[in-house]
Amino acid sequence: MIVATAGGSGAPMAPSLRRRMGSFVYEGLLLFGIGLIPGAIGAVYVAMSGHPHTLQSDSVLRAITLGIYAVYFTGFWSTRGQTLPMQTWHIRVVTSQGEPLSRARALARFVASCAWFAPAATLAAVNHWTRWEGLAAMAVGVVAYALLALAHPQHQFWHDALCGTRLISSPPAPADARH
Repeated sequence: MIVATAGGSGAPMAPSLRRRMGSFVYEGLLLFGIGLIPGAIGAVYVAMSGHPHTLQSDSVLRAITLGIYAVYFTGFWSTRGQTLPMQTWHIRVVTSQGEPLSRARALARFVASCAWFAPAATLAAVNHWTRWEGLAAMAVGVVAYALLALAHPQHQFWHDALCGTRLISSPPAPADARH
């Protein structure tokens, strides 16, 4: 198999930004569904008990959802090296040496990847923006952060550079090799 390398460095080139953003959008659709779980559990509790619970506050629900996302990403990245969207778009996350991620490194990558959203979310909260203004800020932040990958020598995302990880192309095995 021939692997394209970046600038003769021997490091595999990152998948195209287009492919990575396709995976990102697909991931967002899955995360939307996963993110409904805490709210649904809380709604069932309120319906059954007739009493609102402290776990129904927006802040607590967001924290629980973030925890679920951390388990989701850490689990998939450390066991398979890819989530379902990454598998669909033939992308895998590995260490900078090409090894699978440990759980600790996968969790660190998850925390660092919050750079996609944290600046815009913080600005929206501090400035008391409406949900739509916050959403617009998030969209601008995501595009800006994605474009910053073009400034990295191997076109990796900066949270990957920080965590000693990288995204690589992971084409499916030929049909002959699967049998």
